[in-house]
Amino acid sequence: MDIKAEINRRRTFAIISHPDAGKTTLTEKLLLLGGAIQVAGAVKSNKIRKTTTSDFLEIEKQRGISVATSVMTIDYKGTRINILDTPGHKDFAEDTFRTLTAVDSVILVVDSVKGVEDQTRKLMEVCRMRATPVMIFINKMDRESKDPFDLLEELEDELKIATCPFAWPIGRGSRFKGVYNLMTKRIQLYQPDKSARAEILLSTQNIEDPELKKVVGQEQMDQLGEEIDLASDLFESFQKNLYLQGYLAPVFFGSALYNIGIHDLFETFINIAPHPLVTKAAEREVMPEEEKFSGFVFKIHANIDPNHRNRMAFLRVCSGKFERNKMYYHTRLNKKMRFAAPVTFMANTKSTAEEAFPGDVIGLYDTGNLKIGDSLSEGEDLHFTGIPSFSPEILKEVVNKEPLKTKQLEKGVRQLTEEGLAQLFFQQPGNRKIIGTVGELQFDVIKFRLEHEYGAKCDFRTLPYAKAFWLTSESKQELGAMIDRRSNTIAFDKSDTPVFLSESDWMLKIATEAHPGVQFHTTSDLSAKNKDD
Repeated sequence: MDIKAEINRRRTFAIISHPDAGKTTLTEKLLLLGGAIQVAGAVKSNKIRKTTTSDFLEIEKQRGISVATSVMTIDYKGTRINILDTPGHKDFAEDTFRTLTAVDSVILVVDSVKGVEDQTRKLMEVCRMRATPVMIFINKMDRESKDPFDLLEELEDELKIATCPFAWPIGRGSRFKGVYNLMTKRIQLYQPDKSARAEILLSTQNIEDPELKKVVGQEQMDQLGEEIDLASDLFESFQKNLYLQGYLAPVFFGSALYNIGIHDLFETFINIAPHPLVTKAAEREVMPEEEKFSGFVFKIHANIDPNHRNRMAFLRVCSGKFERNKMYYHTRLNKKMRFAAPVTFMANTKSTAEEAFPGDVIGLYDTGNLKIGDSLSEGEDLHFTGIPSFSPEILKEVVNKEPLKTKQLEKGVRQLTEEGLAQLFFQQPGNRKIIGTVGELQFDVIKFRLEHEYGAKCDFRTLPYAKAFWLTSESKQELGAMIDRRSNTIAFDKSDTPVFLSESDWMLKIATEAHPGVQFHTTSDLSAKNKDD
């Protein structure tokens, strides 16, 4: 099979947004459009909602939020599409940031009522740092939303990116009728139906079509004509090279809930989004069309099937062809491994993967050998870079509520923190276990999963620390002196790297001044750590 042809027909992207912007609903409708599912689950309320396909953890079903990245693979018109639906909640941003290392582009969902929000800005900053191509879907046009021109201006000002509208809304709120494609000059009017595919009432390229005026009304058609003329003058014309470099974002309007505007978004994405490109490793740049396989682990999930206690590593293929049952080299462990049952995903549904190509995301059943940031290859030492671990801002000690379940608790804490859900630190004396997170909600998730997946109950005791900093130094003597002198504020992560637990910015200032030969880090590159292990 021609590997270049396989690469060219692949699109791997993440859907990102601020919470409640409609990200998971959009994912469902893309799956629906691609024929992967027949009925999408509409989020109604936490009590009576139908479970969406991509939210498969029990706590997600109860709370109606996404707390883990879901992976879905579909084939559409000869294109293999890998969709990664990420958590929107800021407390789980680290999972989203790591996921962005495994994709070639993103679709950013913006709520038309609220506009740009805090998490939207943070996610866009990460995309900008990585020069990731971005398409924007302005959702919820069926509600009384902001003016489309104001929304586009807000996107450019707040997200620091040029915009190019590809589709334009015909009205908004109760008067929202459909979309006008500025590129194909085609108008589509929809009959909303949130339980299935929206029916197209009328599709025409003739803006003077009498049937169109009959359905929409002369006044609204006149307004549409004025708006599309103005939009063409005010905003950038599309230049594919600027999109691929991350400077220009195509923008679409619609309603994910009612399946309006999704078709234009999806078709355009397939046509212009990049196929898998170069991946940077510490040693060199890895090209996808290389003959030999390579890939990296960007996510770990314990108990993806609670009935069998399976641990799953999510791997992005970077080059060559991955084959089932073939021996591959594990860079960190310096040994060869074989994977008898690799899988592809449809959220919580899996199928065996006989082979995989660059851009594909596959699941590898694992007994604990794989870590986030690990590399696999056909023998070459490769360490793919830029897979981040962030400094936690909330630190709490694990308190065992059932001493007879100590083994279950320790296993659960170890496996859940290996997912990247939180940081685990050990402090002496007593081998105290400290969990660090960037948000309170993570503690709720950990507590829930420990009880329901491991049968262990715990509480969390709040500690006075405000932030954790990884410590390095060219002088082992100076680093050792600091550890001895400040032992009550020193812990160690799972790789036995020392960590300074700071109570305040003032205490951090004192420590840095007292130990000038020690470096304090707010992030830890997992791939680099794995290189040192």
